[in-house]
Amino acid sequence: MARSVHIIGGGLAGLAAAVRLCARGVRAVVYEATNQAGGRCRSYHDPALGITIDNGNHLLLSGNRAALGYLDTIGGRDRLGGPPDASFPFIDLATRERWTLRANDGRIPWWILAASRRVPGTRAVDYLSILRLLRAPSGATIGSVLDCKGPLYDRLLGPLLLAALNTEPPPSAANLAAAVIRETLFAGGRNYHPLFARDGLSVAFVEPALHFLEANGGGVVFGERLRAFTFEGARVSALDFGDLSVPLRAGDAAVLAVPPVVAASLIPDLTVPTEFRAIVNAHFRIAPPAGLPPMTGIINGTAEWLFAFPDRLSVTISAGDRLLDAPREELAPLIWREVAAVAGIAGPPPAWQIVRERRATFAALPAENAKRPGPVTRWNNLLLAGDWTATGLPATIEGSIRSGNRAAELIATMNEP
Repeated sequence: MARSVHIIGGGLAGLAAAVRLCARGVRAVVYEATNQAGGRCRSYHDPALGITIDNGNHLLLSGNRAALGYLDTIGGRDRLGGPPDASFPFIDLATRERWTLRANDGRIPWWILAASRRVPGTRAVDYLSILRLLRAPSGATIGSVLDCKGPLYDRLLGPLLLAALNTEPPPSAANLAAAVIRETLFAGGRNYHPLFARDGLSVAFVEPALHFLEANGGGVVFGERLRAFTFEGARVSALDFGDLSVPLRAGDAAVLAVPPVVAASLIPDLTVPTEFRAIVNAHFRIAPPAGLPPMTGIINGTAEWLFAFPDRLSVTISAGDRLLDAPREELAPLIWREVAAVAGIAGPPPAWQIVRERRATFAALPAENAKRPGPVTRWNNLLLAGDWTATGLPATIEGSIRSGNRAAELIATMNEP
């Protein structure tokens, strides 16, 4: 095992790698350019609302084994909540129709035979079309193998894949969609019970990780942005942070767990995704009405998913590039009207905040997916991690943590003197 591992980037990929290493007795130090760990999966106090909100609304599923394993290790799993089954409420704002998709836990999906459990307007036989995704050839798009219209697509597959891929589904990579379907719909309902960070993402994913690292010989150094690697032959010999230089001794290793654009600026000739998609979140400071589900899917609206927290209602809009230049003062009332219709609330918008992440994830297109590098570089003590690396999944929490775990596992096999 390496004497010491230096991890650049304190997002979930970097934290996962550090946690896995420290759990095995390896000293791991994380260097984070900002003053807060977690990357896109974090919470912060918003002065406009006067409360703590999440940078973005993230959903876990009960089958996300890497993410749940990470939470088990750091002691954060009990900070998740959610329904006891695979139930997903929806509303169609065009027709005002409401329904709840309720899957059974077993692998045989008998729930599609019950009209009261499946998507309204669909037949059981319609769900067989999903099999086409699983047989899609390499490089195929979703639109080339799946009919992207009709009740099943409009009311389930389209919203599900848009949320998972953060890219409009028709031109997106079919193999990424297939990976999502395999681990959810085709794995049985017990694998897609929705789970939420009740008290915020940082409380569940970040703060326990920082405590775990401190208690197990690791640590995080904030405010240090890597300027350059020093390469000597087939290894990295030092990290240059400008005001700080960190030598890598024989047996030491480094994990680069930063966004792809940053990684490409630090590693010569590294191929990374270069096209990205935005996510738009809206937060309204208001207690949710009694009986409102913790999450509701919205069809035929600007808003796509409504999340109910004790002190706020939050909306997520995937592939939100079309809204990046919309005036905030126009966007907030538009979204609020939809939220009020879903939640049954009258009156003007409460205090609100709009959060736009312009480069939230790589675009899940076949060409961009092909640019994702694996974890191994040509330097024998330097590895890559991040949801943009070749995890086999879209850019998700699960993929990010898997990439960090993979980097940690590979370090154990390094034979550098």
